[in-house]
Formats: sequence, structure tokens, C-alpha cells
Amino acid sequence: MSKRLQVLLDEADYREIARLARAQRMTVAAWVREALRDARRSQPSGRTADKLRVVRAAARHGFPAGEIGEMLAEIEQGYAGTAR
Repeated sequence: MSKRLQVLLDEADYREIARLARAQRMTVAAWVREALRDARRSQPSGRTADKLRVVRAAARHGFPAGEIGEMLAEIEQGYAGTAR
């Protein structure tokens, strides 16, 4: 089911949106819907508290790590195709 949304814009904003819509061969309504979809997609998904809980749980674990110089040398060898 579709819902109607009314938004009041000042004249300059409306003219700019209409110009952008015309440039993309879209109606103003279609352009606004697409802009709202893009804005929605750019928002982080999930709750911040959940993400922090997961990161904190992972940070409690100890992970083995080699010496940085040795690891970088191994990476470079892999790029060069000369891995041991």
C-alpha cells in the first residue's frame, strides 16, 4: 500500500530539485523517491549497541600475531609469487 507524504520546500529548493529531475529524465516525485531510497541505504543498519557488544566480545580474545616485519615480508613474497 502506498502512502502519501507532503513536503514543503522553498521555491529555490524546488527549482533545483526539478532541474536535477529533468536532467535525469525523471519526474520530481520519482527523483525524490530515489533520493530518499539512497539516503536510507546510506544509513548504518543495525543497532549501535549490538555492534559494540560484538566488537567488545571479540576484543576479549587473544589472537596470535607474528612480528610485523616478517608478516610484511611474507605479504610481499606472496605478491611477487615467491612464497616459501
